[in-house]
Amino acid sequence: MPSLREKMAENGFESNDDYEFQLRCLLESPSRGIRTLNIAGEGERRKTAFANALARSLDFPHLLYHDFTDESPPLPDVILPPSRDELGREEPPIEPLDQILSEACAQSEGEPTVLILDQLHAADFREHIRIHRLVSSCYWDVKDGRYFANARHLLLFLISEEPLYHALQKESFRVWINRASERHLDYRPTEFGLTSQAQPLFDALAQLFRELDAAPTRSEFARILSDLQLHVRTTEHLQLSLFGRTEGLERAAIASPEHQSRLTSVVDAAQTLLVTEHIELSGSPDHKRDPE
Repeated sequence: MPSLREKMAENGFESNDDYEFQLRCLLESPSRGIRTLNIAGEGERRKTAFANALARSLDFPHLLYHDFTDESPPLPDVILPPSRDELGREEPPIEPLDQILSEACAQSEGEPTVLILDQLHAADFREHIRIHRLVSSCYWDVKDGRYFANARHLLLFLISEEPLYHALQKESFRVWINRASERHLDYRPTEFGLTSQAQPLFDALAQLFRELDAAPTRSEFARILSDLQLHVRTTEHLQLSLFGRTEGLERAAIASPEHQSRLTSVVDAAQTLLVTEHIELSGSPDHKRDPE
């Protein structure tokens, strides 16, 4: 059975970091209200990618999304005609937040539902208070109507570039998302269809990534290997490949003179391997190259 990390990678968020523990804390601990995940960090829209991938990896039947900075939110599936009161006055349309929250409450009555509220810092502070009331009391008021949420089925993800309203934060479990992976993985040649003759190249890459304080994911590492096989012939080529393939790696760090000897070691190890072994990357039969 795929791990959470593998399922999230399939759904668009690849990371070396594992979020199984945080998810257990969120889903398996006692809760009086709606389980709420506060997705914090420096990842900017990477936090949005994390939220969507996590929601899809949970296989909940319903996934709803609202962005407070979206000036043209998508229209609801059913557009109701304008309503009028008993005096014939036209009622104002339902706000997008009220629309999505009332739908989330209604969906949760029957089946598990995830609601992502993105860019919450752009919302009026009064909306923070209303969301806190939903989390703690499991209902959402819209004009004269009240929608009740099933706390066993509704899961709420909150994303904000600023700290949440204090009471709302106290009701949430917070997870931190970095701009790039923190966990360093030790890759082995056999994982990529290579023999032990490739070990010097892997050692040189590992030393370079430690110096750069970078932790490439498996797919990033595989693409860098492919570039070393097909394109990289100089340290300048390698710098361009590293910047192009590795999320969160700063261009200035790669170009720093202090890393030049490590870059040279990688290029030399790759060239030696091309001479001594036919490189065939796992899962990439079209990327074969005859020994020079």
